[in-house]
Amino acid sequence: MTERRRLGERLHAFTTIFDPPMGAGAGPTFAIKDLIDVAGVPTGGGGVHPLALSPAANATVVERLLDAGYHAVGKTHTVELAFGGWGANRAVGAPWNPWDAVVHRVPGGSSSGSAVAVAAGLCDLALGTDTGGSIRIPAAACGVVGLKPGRGLVSTRGVHDLAPSLDTVGPLARSVAVAARALEVISGPDQGYSTRARFDAGRALATPVKGWTVAALPPDAMPQLHPQVARLYAAALKALAGAGVEIEMARTPQPFVDYFIPNGWLMAAEGWRVRGEHVTRYGGDMDPYVRARFESGRETTDAELARALERRVEDQAEFDAWMAPYAALVCPTTMIPPPALEDADEMVSPFRAMTRAGNYLDLPAANLPMGLTDEGLPTGFQIMGRRADETSMVALAAAFEAVSGWNGRGPDLSAF
Repeated sequence: MTERRRLGERLHAFTTIFDPPMGAGAGPTFAIKDLIDVAGVPTGGGGVHPLALSPAANATVVERLLDAGYHAVGKTHTVELAFGGWGANRAVGAPWNPWDAVVHRVPGGSSSGSAVAVAAGLCDLALGTDTGGSIRIPAAACGVVGLKPGRGLVSTRGVHDLAPSLDTVGPLARSVAVAARALEVISGPDQGYSTRARFDAGRALATPVKGWTVAALPPDAMPQLHPQVARLYAAALKALAGAGVEIEMARTPQPFVDYFIPNGWLMAAEGWRVRGEHVTRYGGDMDPYVRARFESGRETTDAELARALERRVEDQAEFDAWMAPYAALVCPTTMIPPPALEDADEMVSPFRAMTRAGNYLDLPAANLPMGLTDEGLPTGFQIMGRRADETSMVALAAAFEAVSGWNGRGPDLSAF
């Protein structure tokens, strides 16, 4: 048994392992969230009943990585239908956060297996999707880099929707450079599935940030902020300031955590339109919390959805004007460290409250490892860029990584 297979099974990271890896050339290895199509391989979507039994073609993002010489090593577990932030999966099982070999801690969701596989060194990078934080949350929980682009940069062809107006695709990796280069490969126009020009990773990674001004969310704007996360956040701001970035404590035009509500409403309303038939047919075999999230959007009318989307445009314009003086907005990615899976309360949202604004406002956003708590658990530092400005977001991420002291550190896997 290969080490990838042994550890992958122990950590429950993969739904499928490709042995040998898929692809030619000598490029990096990557894993694929099981919401993204691979030709001939079932797309399970985190449930008992697959979303696609045998896709006819690779998703564009998979095809572009393979064409660039990357090797696919497998498909990774996800929260069922990608609708959940803890990483729990009562349908097919949750991956094990590799930072604790004794307690089964939440891996973050919904791109749970992708973050676990990267953190455990089972691949160089992994593809995830992000509708309300599903790249950044597991990246924070597992101590890796996660990049969520703005909409229109990366193709969603062959990626199964949760909420079409919010969905994005991006990479997770142990370093900003690896993630940024993968983002370059998967970006660019694709017949309406993506419309923007290709991202230039080299330019972003070489962009100096000295003298830039960044807005930082004050701790009292995050009512559930854990004391140890607050301590590490203060240290992160000090480190970023040491890189020559001016930090300005600032409050967003609407309370930052309040953007959580309309984003979640859109996820449910659009999610029911996309997955209502699936939920109605298979709801008895689904995670009841996931089923309930979809069903909460069942009664939403088309007129109500249209008004919500109009309000979103207004909120985006208001926020864009507020963000104009700043290169980015920074804050913790999650307000608490990853708890034990059995303690994760599906009715509260301290793992999702800080990320959903990025999707609702359509901002590029990154998670960077921010340091370990006294228990040795990862925390995340979130950088949200101006709309369609992935270059500045990645430049700041690289600058923070260089001064943070992490630089790709991973968990001790000897106990596994």
